[in-house]
Amino acid sequence: MRALAVLLLLFSISLAQLKVVATYPWIGELVKEIGKDRVSLYVIARGTEDPHFVVPKPSHIAKMRDADLLIAQGASLEVGFLPPLLQQSSNPKIQPGRQGFLDLSQFVELIEKPVNISRAMGDVHPEGNPHYPLDPHNIPPLARAIAERLCQLDSPNCAYYRGNLEDFLKRWNARLTEWDREFAKLKGIKVIQYHKLYDYLLQRYGMVLVGTLEPLPGIPPTGKHIEALISQAQGVKFILQDVYHEKRTAQFVAQRLNAKVVILPHDVGAVPEAKDLFSLFDEILRRLSQ
Repeated sequence: MRALAVLLLLFSISLAQLKVVATYPWIGELVKEIGKDRVSLYVIARGTEDPHFVVPKPSHIAKMRDADLLIAQGASLEVGFLPPLLQQSSNPKIQPGRQGFLDLSQFVELIEKPVNISRAMGDVHPEGNPHYPLDPHNIPPLARAIAERLCQLDSPNCAYYRGNLEDFLKRWNARLTEWDREFAKLKGIKVIQYHKLYDYLLQRYGMVLVGTLEPLPGIPPTGKHIEALISQAQGVKFILQDVYHEKRTAQFVAQRLNAKVVILPHDVGAVPEAKDLFSLFDEILRRLSQ
């Protein structure tokens, strides 16, 4: 009887769901791929929101208070909303530096790291550009990091997580080959973007960034900056527009340059077609290929 009780206890432990909070939808998609039914997932931000300016809510605090693991994009992207949520959650398990806090920016090579920081540079992130998930080649190491942390927190289910990871990576790498082939056709095209949001994608596939509609990161466009940008921009094909900034400026510049405004999703759920990580990159490619 005692042996049976121990087996039942171990079985119940293995079925207990790990409570995970993710800051953004794309992180939640990776958690779902690897954790599946062994995790209970809550995502703070919506895909349609400006990732820099997510509004903290009491519902977020309630979920974080009970969480076993908090996964963040990092590189100071959540600096406007995550610190107060962490403080008010009063959950020691998920504080930075603890095993229950995972900063995914530590597992990729960040670009555009500033040598010096000052307010005159706009909203520059000291660690580098935080929008690294928009390079599809960055996704595999992030998936591995999540699987490893799930294993550390829930060792009885580690084989399950690693099996799901391998299945995901097999499917992802197959699509990566297709994406690389199709995105390669866009090499050399000139683009302007609103914010420095798509730099990782542009750098990966050799698209040429002529400039940004923002004069500095986080600073709204000015007439003087836009006129200077137009006067210097030759042969621009696309104005890359996200879903959360105003669109009038992009439309004005596109008209002056005989370019096309392309609204690109930056996260899962940013547009209806981007239902998961796979369709996010499918949709980005489709919109750039039209």
